[in-house]
Amino acid sequence: MSVHATARIVATRDGLPVLAGAGPLALRRTRPALPQSRAHSRVTVVGAMSAPLGGDRLAVEADVGEGARLDVDSAAATIALPGRGSEQAHYDVRLTVGEDAELRWLPEQLISVRGSDLRMHTRVDLAATARLVLREEQILGRHGEDPGTLTTRLTVRRSGRPLFDQELSCGSGAPAGWDGGAVLAGHRAVGQLLAVHPEWADKPYETRLCGESAVLTPLAGPAFLVTAVAPDARQLRRVLDDVLRSELPS
Repeated sequence: MSVHATARIVATRDGLPVLAGAGPLALRRTRPALPQSRAHSRVTVVGAMSAPLGGDRLAVEADVGEGARLDVDSAAATIALPGRGSEQAHYDVRLTVGEDAELRWLPEQLISVRGSDLRMHTRVDLAATARLVLREEQILGRHGEDPGTLTTRLTVRRSGRPLFDQELSCGSGAPAGWDGGAVLAGHRAVGQLLAVHPEWADKPYETRLCGESAVLTPLAGPAFLVTAVAPDARQLRRVLDDVLRSELPS
């Protein structure tokens, strides 16, 4: 039997008035990772059961109000698993960040297991003075395993206008070419780090390499995107963490 569930977080200057888990998505209030982040609220997403399975429709919503600071991470990787039938699973993330608010969205990896079929869409709406750090990582198959079918899309709007919109399909049900030299080139880990900060408007970033298989690209606004591929999850995280430490100190 498929599961339909939506977990919801609301953050304000005064804390977390809404912290509502649902189904396999449990939410836990946790301590900030660093002492200098004590002004931030921190929430950890904990998987309460195996999900998403084929046919599941899961969602996480986070609303960061004016002037609030919120860090969201997860306790473990999300594993896309096959269901009993051939139905596709859906996982939606909807994030809203208000004026002078900040969101650091840093979950663990998403692993596409052989036989699974997952479509994940992350939508972000930012106010003009909002700040964002968002990391996404996809691992294609467990060790020595072919991946399932995985389609991920990231859509970001700032002040109501499009800032970024990208979709990637990988695995057995994806269009031909996803594993070719123009896309993953045989790598089994792919990720991106997107950062937005209004103070960068007067001093935009320049395109540059971040290692052998990662690139930092400025976006049309006070923002940049790092896209990386790697042989495995460990090497992918190392590349993205290096950028976090160098460009976005906590």
